[in-house]
Amino acid sequence: MPPHPSSHVQRARAEIAGRLREIRKDAGITGRELAARCGWSESKSSRIENARTTPSDQDIRTWCRACAADDQIPDLIAANRQSADAHVQWRLLQRTGLRRLQESAGDLYRQTRVFRVYVSDVIPGFLQTPGYATALLSSIADFRGTPDDVSDAVAARMKRNVVLNGGVRRFSFVLEEAVLRYRLCSTETMAAQLGHLLGVMDLQNVAVGIVPFSARRTMWPMPTFTIFDDSRVHADTLEAASTLTQPSQVDLYARAFGRLSQAASRGAAARSLISDALAVLD
Repeated sequence: MPPHPSSHVQRARAEIAGRLREIRKDAGITGRELAARCGWSESKSSRIENARTTPSDQDIRTWCRACAADDQIPDLIAANRQSADAHVQWRLLQRTGLRRLQESAGDLYRQTRVFRVYVSDVIPGFLQTPGYATALLSSIADFRGTPDDVSDAVAARMKRNVVLNGGVRRFSFVLEEAVLRYRLCSTETMAAQLGHLLGVMDLQNVAVGIVPFSARRTMWPMPTFTIFDDSRVHADTLEAASTLTQPSQVDLYARAFGRLSQAASRGAAARSLISDALAVLD
């Protein structure tokens, strides 16, 4: 059984406490001197360092400034805010079925203006046909043993995906070529999905790149992730959906996306890879 979310929260808080402790030590000052500089009790410093008290954003600012570590403030505040939900268990998200999971990100999708999406396993949710989404979500529901609300979940996904239309938002997708070949549905459904992918590539606000098997690359294949503007990353694993908001984390994924993009074929070359995948369907 996966760890309870509270264990993830406590571990995240302990990491923040450890980083604050190291900042104090690097500054060469004691807990007592830190407390004096911050204008609070020595016991408060101790509670924060030992993860018994969760610091406020202002506590972090005060602590870092007292240690001449102002450059650490943005990352620490972001880590502090995400500590309660950085590792949201898929199992808990899906305990009432898959529809709720599809709807949960609706506001985020509507607020975001630039999406960068890398996938190494399945066609991105944004680009899925109802048939492909049904096959995929059915397999997830079966594996997870969640309530069977696949039809409602697919409808919610299709409704969510209207953000792709209208040209208000920009989307950049990078797919591994293997995604075009994985058989997660019937031949007919996969053919329709690949045909839909070719059609989506005509949209002015959508850029699709495909990393060929033969590409010379400087970045290895990795788990799927999505970057929302320059402020948030969703990175998926079998166990959890990680929400990353620290500037350094977002920058790390942005750099990875840039390198993966460099290896991707686009335009006619990308269309050719999709056509090749269509041609071998039987």
